[in-house]
Amino acid sequence: MCIIVIREGGNVMNRLQALRTEKGINMKEAAQALSMPYTTYVNYEKGTREPSSEVLIKLAKFYDTSIDYLVGKVERVAPIPAGFQPLPKRDRIPRVGQIACGTPILAEENVEAYDEVPSDWHANFTLLCQGDSMEPKIKDGDVVAIHSQPMVENGEVAAVLIDGEATLKRVFLFDDHIELRAENPTFPTILRIGEDMNTITIEGKAVGLCRKL
Repeated sequence: MCIIVIREGGNVMNRLQALRTEKGINMKEAAQALSMPYTTYVNYEKGTREPSSEVLIKLAKFYDTSIDYLVGKVERVAPIPAGFQPLPKRDRIPRVGQIACGTPILAEENVEAYDEVPSDWHANFTLLCQGDSMEPKIKDGDVVAIHSQPMVENGEVAAVLIDGEATLKRVFLFDDHIELRAENPTFPTILRIGEDMNTITIEGKAVGLCRKL
């Protein structure tokens, strides 16, 4: 969840002052609304008098906050502004670079960096897209998240290994051949027939991408 933490100090005096200012009232108005003597309220804000538990409950209700916040045990979490959504839970996963022949794709020597992606993508690793073979869907510089799986449905974008190099292509698997098609029609389809199909390994399905604005 995306939270906005507001820090105004760690005691009742500082926090009452901040809350009252946000409410747009003076100390006399606050005392009247709380049905307490003006001098009593002033002493609470000045820190010369500690409020009882009953008064803390009253203050917390009046300022729409918690007692723990008033006494400095927790910070205040402001509501997310209208028009924004909280960030989803995220996972930190490895970004894979050049792949050595015969080395598992997630081997330590293949990890170049780490990326954070939404957890509900169920991604296991990311790839940095280089070139424009998958444009306009995937652009040069996009970081594509991959869910590890040995097969994909025909037409899905997948990370595949060809001669030890990871690439992104649309996969079309047939009984006697496999086609790896680029999104960009100017790029030729990669075709492997018969036993040559074994030179291609599907490493996983593309489930999301991160792009700089």
